[in-house]
Amino acid sequence: MRRVIAIANQKGGVGKTTTAVNLSAAFALAGFNATLIDLDPQANATSGVGAELFPESEVHPLLRTENAKQTAVSTNTAGLKVLPASPKLLNVENELSRHADGSLRLGRLLSGSLGETDCVVIDCPPSLGLLTRSALNSATSVLIPIQCEYYAMEGLTRILGVVEEVRRASNAGLKVGGILLTMFDAGLDLSHEVVSEVRDYFPEEVYDTIIPRDVALSEASSHGQAVLQYAPRSPGSLAYLELSREVMANG
Repeated sequence: MRRVIAIANQKGGVGKTTTAVNLSAAFALAGFNATLIDLDPQANATSGVGAELFPESEVHPLLRTENAKQTAVSTNTAGLKVLPASPKLLNVENELSRHADGSLRLGRLLSGSLGETDCVVIDCPPSLGLLTRSALNSATSVLIPIQCEYYAMEGLTRILGVVEEVRRASNAGLKVGGILLTMFDAGLDLSHEVVSEVRDYFPEEVYDTIIPRDVALSEASSHGQAVLQYAPRSPGSLAYLELSREVMANG
């Protein structure tokens, strides 16, 4: 069964894009055919895998009936393709809101376009708008990153509520794949306190893997590479490799 994983949280700066880029790259490096879909108008996932932004002059595939696979482009990671984003996605979201089936377009696009793709990872924008709901409607699971900082769980109830809404309304098979703790600093008591608090509240949902603070993660994105290629022995790289194994093992 193909995996379609939405990386979602309405809060910004929690590691959604970093996770989408490196998780999809880890799948590809493990031998899977993977596709990264960038639904964030900031298009950081697109540049993070060394791809060009979606051309402003072209109609975005969410507004077309053609196959998404035709628009996915190769990246600098073997086995990984990306459906690029651009700031134009803001207009796409507005246009989709005028259609009754707007939040279902992505699922329809993917249903005939996955081809030989084993894993699809969707980088959602920092909102709970139509683009994020489109991702949830097309996903088999959602991964929710939260940072090991103050107010870590702020809004977590809301995103979980939206997941439940989508499950009841249009995607009964959607599951919460897990909550991912990011930006962990072993030298800070606060980081340890947040980990303990989140695991107390969500004992079954939190991944064992924790993503540490690691400058290599930021450096890699500025070079248009996944950290697994830029600094394969760095703590961040090893953590995302372990996360990819855990995600696949949790099936």
